[in-house]
Amino acid sequence: MRGIEKSFGATRALKGVDLSVNPGEILALVGENGAGKSTLMKVLSGAHSPDSGTLLLDGEPYTPTNPLHARESGVAMIYQELSLAPHLSTMENILLGIEPANKGLVKWKEMKRLASEALATVGLESVDPETPVSNLSIAQQQLVEIARAVALDSRVLVLDEPTSSLTAQDIQKLFDLVRSLSAKGIAIIYISHFLEEVQALSDHFTVLRDGESVGGGITAEARNEEIIELMVGRNVDNLYPRNEHVHGSVKLEVENVCGFAKSGSSSFQLHEGEVFGVAGLVGAGRTELLESIFGLEPVAQGTVKVGAYSGMKTPALSWGQSVGMVSEDRKTQGLALGLSIADNITLPKLDGLGPGRLVMPAKQRAVCDPWVEKIPIKCQSAAQATSDLSGGNQQKVAIARLLHADVDILLLDEPTRGIDVGSKAQIYRLIDSLARGDESQGRKPKAILVVSSYLPELLGVCDRIAVMCRGVLSEPRPVNEWNEHQLMAAAIGEN
Repeated sequence: MRGIEKSFGATRALKGVDLSVNPGEILALVGENGAGKSTLMKVLSGAHSPDSGTLLLDGEPYTPTNPLHARESGVAMIYQELSLAPHLSTMENILLGIEPANKGLVKWKEMKRLASEALATVGLESVDPETPVSNLSIAQQQLVEIARAVALDSRVLVLDEPTSSLTAQDIQKLFDLVRSLSAKGIAIIYISHFLEEVQALSDHFTVLRDGESVGGGITAEARNEEIIELMVGRNVDNLYPRNEHVHGSVKLEVENVCGFAKSGSSSFQLHEGEVFGVAGLVGAGRTELLESIFGLEPVAQGTVKVGAYSGMKTPALSWGQSVGMVSEDRKTQGLALGLSIADNITLPKLDGLGPGRLVMPAKQRAVCDPWVEKIPIKCQSAAQATSDLSGGNQQKVAIARLLHADVDILLLDEPTRGIDVGSKAQIYRLIDSLARGDESQGRKPKAILVVSSYLPELLGVCDRIAVMCRGVLSEPRPVNEWNEHQLMAAAIGEN
């Protein structure tokens, strides 16, 4: 790709970007949210047409007219949000659009054979091709996406944040598969915000910033600090702020809580001015715990006490008790993507935005603009549709909603998933600031509960950490009594 330009109205998303990848090479494409990575890959995969620039595939001119044309040309794109049809079978998803047919009739036996071969290539020999894809785990669905690329004999494979919903064991399996595909001569473009993944997997890296390629090189010869500085255009010091948090009264008390979804129970107290972390593997029950506290899931036994109240919970009641939650699944649970940024931020607290029960757009945007600047959210204005934003900026909208509602208790489920390093640093500083409060500004310290699969994050921002294993929460311990090895050992039940 040479000199790729792309604009959307007055916004220049790509400004003469260059990118090249060789057969058998794993190239990491990194950059902050909104740097242009997704737009560049959509140009490569035929979803966008470039305003100018040239594309060559195996040295020949390449001008994809749509994603199907790109797939037929040998370029496969696997998005962060999986693009499978859950109601169709696994083999129908793998061969969608390229079904073997005779005079318009699908050759089902041939289809099953081809799908079985593709599944075997990605290590899913045990999966029946006729199984509905909705019955598979997230990790298996990710591999089905790759099997689709294998079935097409793809020459270029783009993986966009493929590990964001995977366990450590599944991530290692994915890495082994990616290496085996590159050994067969497939060119891999790997997009990730996790620099440890970039270092472990890629041969070379390219950095985008503000729609331009600003550097790159051999991954093994670059330090993470150098890559981060290229990404953000400055040196990011003190990624994890470590200020003293003064713990006050108990704001939330969870006693022997067990939801219907998981066996086992959880007990802990969350204090004013405290950042409390919950570690554990995907599927251990961490999300179910937060949903039970917030009222999204029923509590089979035990009590959730906020202040003096310990009865039945609903989300509406939680908001009324000054408890807010950021969901790990912003696409289907966390945000109303069809609404504006301002609508999403103000949903739980519409008071004062107009006379009576009316909402005046001008007042709404005036309330939201300070949050857009403070977080900050990269957008044209608060009136922009939330669906237009990058994943990281969508996550910031979800966090801004809690700040606008001025809740006392923040339940944050994977708050930095899909967010770049620079934005993570901003979120970490924000969490620290909320926990400390500011008496001179009349801001009381907040009580913050953080669920995260990223162990350095928990060790960096939390005061105490407990580990969830098979639905049971361990005894909380001060953060200085944990390290990554101990957290992982507890998560898999080794101690």
